[in-house]
Amino acid sequence: MNVVNREVADTRRIRPKLFALIAAVVLGGLVVHGIVERHDNVTDLKTLSDDESVPQVQVMMPTPGPATRAITLPGNIKAWYTAPIYAQVSGYVHKWYVDYGAFVKAGTVLATIDAPTVDQQYQTAAADLQVAKTNSTLADVTAQRWKSLAGTEAVSQEEVDVKVAAAAAMKAQVVAADHEVARYGALEQFKNIVAPFDGVVTSRDTDIGNYVNAAGGDVSARGAGTADEMFSVADIHEMRLFVGVPQDYADMLKPGLQATFTLAQYPGREFKATLLTTANAFNPQTRTVVAELVAQNPDHLLWPGSYATVKFVVPTDHNVLVVPEQALLFRDQGMQLAIVDSDNRVHLQDVKLGLNLGQNVQVLTGLHPTDRFLVNPSAGTLEGEKVQIVNGVPGVAPQTAVPTSVSESAHPGGDQQDKVAVAESEPK
Repeated sequence: MNVVNREVADTRRIRPKLFALIAAVVLGGLVVHGIVERHDNVTDLKTLSDDESVPQVQVMMPTPGPATRAITLPGNIKAWYTAPIYAQVSGYVHKWYVDYGAFVKAGTVLATIDAPTVDQQYQTAAADLQVAKTNSTLADVTAQRWKSLAGTEAVSQEEVDVKVAAAAAMKAQVVAADHEVARYGALEQFKNIVAPFDGVVTSRDTDIGNYVNAAGGDVSARGAGTADEMFSVADIHEMRLFVGVPQDYADMLKPGLQATFTLAQYPGREFKATLLTTANAFNPQTRTVVAELVAQNPDHLLWPGSYATVKFVVPTDHNVLVVPEQALLFRDQGMQLAIVDSDNRVHLQDVKLGLNLGQNVQVLTGLHPTDRFLVNPSAGTLEGEKVQIVNGVPGVAPQTAVPTSVSESAHPGGDQQDKVAVAESEPK
């Protein structure tokens, strides 16, 4: 009985210790689990924070340049020849015979001027010529008579020489009077205002009864003194097209350069023109050079003074790589591209630019066909910065998927314009 009681007592003493040990083990397990879970959470948070600290970027590869580039510029159309016509005699307009838009031949009478003063001067000059001729005849007869008496005691040699000289002077007066008649005869012809060449009458700034002043010789299109332009005639069988070409594109102005142009009054229709010459000098205010082109006008559809939209399509070097303008970084070192290496780290590469093709620009040096660069780098992009490459969302961001090869990044087709979309770098 004592043994049983002793075992019961021992059991009673051991049981609390066992419960305490089990509780300690459970509590220790809970503490260890909490510590491990907390460590895992901190690790996850650190990983998530590190991931979120890496900027997400879009990259693309350079593409070969377009085979051609198109440049659109404003232009002004002028007639092949334009002549403002002025009166060469003063008087009143007797009658005009042609009006705006009339096609005339060279020598066609446009108007006549009533100039009685010129008529009187012409008649006076003709009378003076007759007087001079009569005096010359008399002087010749007298000189012959005195010459026949030369060598006799009746006259001296000096008197004979005087008479001969007087006869010569009279002949000179005849010539002068004849020229005066011719001058007033020319003024008589100027009473008829005629067309200088075949063309169209583009203006008529006179009317019957208007008094006109003599222009006094050759004048500019603005007139001279108080002379008023009566008519304007333009030769429109060919037209001159003047375009101000910016300095950046002046290298395309080569002999034989072709262009097309459109006019607002003929929507959907194109006309052709060929480069004729250039000014070979830039305007220092606008940095443009005047290019003169010639366009045939057999149907007389082109009118002087028209505004034209001129398009040049010129070849470019297809081997020169191009990138979007928004991919460029302007730093103290100059133009740079943010190149992404195989470890997805950024390298700021110095580049030398070529022609501006609109949305794209040529890169002459510093870029290889297999390089990947940031499509739209931020101003804070740093050398060696770690980045995470993501694909663009169609319709939201530019299509900037990286081509698997250089050939896949090439533009399809041979003829490309300067406005090459960034989306064309997407693999086809």
